[in-house]
Amino acid sequence: MGLGLNARSLAVMDGMARDAEILRVAVHAVEGARVIDAGVKAEGGLAAGLCLARACLADLASVTLLPGQVGDYSCLMVQVSTDHPVAACLGSQYAGWQVSVGKYFAMASGPMRALAGREPLFAELGLGEEAAHASGVLETGKLPGPEVISYFSERLKLPAASITLAAAPTGSLAGSLQVVARSLETALHQMHEVGFPLAAIVSGMGVAPLAPPCPDMVAAIGRTNDAILYGGRVEVFTRAEDALLAELGPRLPSTASPAHGKPFAEIFKEAGGDFYKIDPRLFAPGEIVIRNLSSGRTHRFGRLDPDLVRRSFGG
Repeated sequence: MGLGLNARSLAVMDGMARDAEILRVAVHAVEGARVIDAGVKAEGGLAAGLCLARACLADLASVTLLPGQVGDYSCLMVQVSTDHPVAACLGSQYAGWQVSVGKYFAMASGPMRALAGREPLFAELGLGEEAAHASGVLETGKLPGPEVISYFSERLKLPAASITLAAAPTGSLAGSLQVVARSLETALHQMHEVGFPLAAIVSGMGVAPLAPPCPDMVAAIGRTNDAILYGGRVEVFTRAEDALLAELGPRLPSTASPAHGKPFAEIFKEAGGDFYKIDPRLFAPGEIVIRNLSSGRTHRFGRLDPDLVRRSFGG
């Protein structure tokens, strides 16, 4: 691809390590690998969360916090915008790597996925890359130990010293922010699933409310998902046929799923805590706007649910 996804993400990680005290993160050496704790035992915070989101996106997107509203519900919003949406979101940010080593579990994101090339997505889209160093972000409540580092070293075909991982649980401030920063990514993933020509996508922007952190894991997962499913709004700029947009558009937002309309924590519990038992069409922003640069027309699909967001966030 030539974008140097891992190198770009690594530069963000280097900055986090350099400013560890300011960001309230902790840097550890585990079997030679660099592990940045952004919320497991370290406090972390908003700035650390912004760094995590940028690292996930290979620093190919702007990630900002701004005051906003979902309907009449006022909240802090996480906004992501990029001119490289496919590479940033699918080639890097998408949490497509389930890590399970003994009793350790994490969802892995970031450009190290492109280096490993384990997911069919990379062969389909030609998003893989070669790199001398790997950068990744783990959504987990436990820091990786030696056996986890060995797992990554084997699959990335790199020595541990060439691997940098940052970790934060969903219920931390930094972890919540980096998860909510996936509004655009979820839209891109759904577009890929329904067969939309991703090469036609020019730019994208997504915004969703920052979910208040919660120590209860299921509640935290519920809030971060509700932020996108019911409070997330995405705009995609493309060059395509309007007829194609009108045909595929209704299948893109979370409203296309029969599961839409219930708090995600309830859906998650009903599925026995197994994401893969949940209708995959649900994992999308509540509203998607597609602006066609070829015709000048705008197509709008889905809707937000401010009341559900308010109820999910506990206020």
